[in-house]
Order: sequence, then C-alpha cells, then structure tokens
Amino acid sequence: MRIQQTQSKIRPKLSRVERKLRRVPSRAYNYFVKITPIDTGNARRRTTLSGNTIRADYPYATRLDNGYSKQAPRGMSQPTIEFIRRLVKGIFGR
Repeated sequence: MRIQQTQSKIRPKLSRVERKLRRVPSRAYNYFVKITPIDTGNARRRTTLSGNTIRADYPYATRLDNGYSKQAPRGMSQPTIEFIRRLVKGIFGR
C-alpha cells in the first residue's frame, strides 16, 4: 500500500521532468541560433535541428565556432553546451 502511494506521487513529477527534457533540444537550438553571429543572415538560416542534433550547414561554420566573429568570440557550441547544462541542472533542481 505504501509503495503505491509513493508511486502515485512520483509519476506526475517524472512526467514533468520528461516533458521538460524533451524540450531541451529545441531550446538549445533556439539559443544556438540566437548567439550565432549575423552578417547576411545565412548562418542563422542554414542552422537546423535534426532530431537532437544542431547542424550548422555552411562552409564557415567552424571559423565562426572558433571565435572568428567579434559578435561571438566564444563561438556557439561551448556557450550552448553551458546553456544545456544549466537547463538540465534546473530541471533536476541542482
């Protein structure tokens, strides 16, 4: 009996955590695009989300990610990874 009561309290919390975790890739993608330097807009337009993978599909993506632009001196990947870590810590309450 006690186990069933505990399970009934845990399930809704797990559902909320799962829902929040499913949103992490799209939130990370939006963040990545937001911090992508903009000149002509090509880099932002050519960045896509495929499943859980952010794809920067343009020839100079590596240069931008290595800090070539003054608009994003740290690139986009490392700040996005840090953003994801903060999101996940927030989801799990740490």
